[in-house]
Amino acid sequence: MAAIEKASVIAALMFYAAASCCYFAGLKTNKTLRPALLLAAGGLAANLIALINRSVASGRLPLATGYEFLLCFTLITAFLYLVYEIRSKMKNAGGPVMLIAALLLAVIVIFMPEQFYVVTPLMPALKSPWLTAHVSTAVIAYGGFAFAAGLAVMQLRQKGLPDTENAIYKITAAGFAMLSLSIVLGAIWAEQAWGSYWSWDPKEIWALITWIIYAIYLHLHRQRLLSGSGACYMVIAGFILVLFTFFGVNYLMSGLHSYG
Repeated sequence: MAAIEKASVIAALMFYAAASCCYFAGLKTNKTLRPALLLAAGGLAANLIALINRSVASGRLPLATGYEFLLCFTLITAFLYLVYEIRSKMKNAGGPVMLIAALLLAVIVIFMPEQFYVVTPLMPALKSPWLTAHVSTAVIAYGGFAFAAGLAVMQLRQKGLPDTENAIYKITAAGFAMLSLSIVLGAIWAEQAWGSYWSWDPKEIWALITWIIYAIYLHLHRQRLLSGSGACYMVIAGFILVLFTFFGVNYLMSGLHSYG
């Protein structure tokens, strides 16, 4: 099963990367947009196969390790974009989003190849229904922020795209709601597992900083004090914080979340 999982992840990476190239080419010619959509859908399917394989191999939902989180993160990012493209009039905004998805899987292939062959037993603190609630809301939030950042890049590249700025705001607001819920659920879980709702763990601190940045963006945008390029740059900056909160904190700092 490990071979299937590895092949699925590599296939998803290649599909997403090819889709990104076709979407970027679609900025000049519409001929590549249909293949781009099909490639993105192929990447999503391969991504899903990898997750199902991991779930079967581990006998649980694949939400407990950094590797599993990245697989879910990528899946949600690609899924949200495909739903958006199918339902909207904009068909050429997928370049940055698919590139983000490809790069996330590239991290797995380059830096976590051993994870294809390792099914990590759950730590005692992770054997809780709060794991599913906390992590699933976090991964949806992260996927939404990645999607919004990708659209923000396109908005900067092609100013005046119809309704894009409003879409970025709505997607970011939805991601912010999920991040808020994830933080609350995590606090409840922490109280049960470690006896404290908040421990000023590095992950908690940076999650709070990320939450504040997005809260400021949403407030300023709603009050019409932030728009255009400034709003796009802030959404992109927020996503960079999201990436640091995941990669920087999980793998460079010690703390209660260092296993994530």
